[in-house]
Amino acid sequence: MPNVNQILLDSGTRLLPHVLKLLFATLKIDIGHAGEPLPDGGGRGVMFAFWHGKMIAGWLLARRLFPEREIAAVVSLSEDGQILSDALDRLGFRLIRGSSSRGKEVVRRNIGVALTSRGVVAVTPDGPRGPHHRFKYGTLRLAALHQAPLVFADIRYEKARNLKSWDKFEIPLPFSRVKVTLHVVRVPEFPSEEEFRAWADKLSDGLDDE
Repeated sequence: MPNVNQILLDSGTRLLPHVLKLLFATLKIDIGHAGEPLPDGGGRGVMFAFWHGKMIAGWLLARRLFPEREIAAVVSLSEDGQILSDALDRLGFRLIRGSSSRGKEVVRRNIGVALTSRGVVAVTPDGPRGPHHRFKYGTLRLAALHQAPLVFADIRYEKARNLKSWDKFEIPLPFSRVKVTLHVVRVPEFPSEEEFRAWADKLSDGLDDE
């Protein structure tokens, strides 16, 4: 006898990419820049970041901003991550599975491969479990190691439903206006770990939208 729960899950997974594309297509997105414009790339890859709670617009925004490049999405190995990775795979993303707590060496290696191939690596730097709106140090270290600019998208929905989750996940309402401010961050070298962490914490403070 078929597993009803599995059938429902599989159906939801197949539908999710279409729902995301339809919802994204209705959003009225206004994109601005805080400082320098998007990097033209040259021979370098780009890290593209947005907070975990803003991922509904974030993933497809990456495709809009970098239409000519291969985009790799970093997704955790959790059960929720599997659902998301299936949807992103159907949307044409290359997947990098893992996080700072599971499979991080594989993640680091695959991010390096993507960046050296002029790809775009899309990440939620406070995911998959928080802290909320705080950059994981590893994300910034990888950007510095590969001399890759990090483009952070500050995404603000005019109308959205807020879930009671650690990331305060937001579901934008159809046809909502969305203000996106892009920040190009170039991670400098630091003489000590303490100075690096102080700089990273200050960056998180400056990009927190609350």
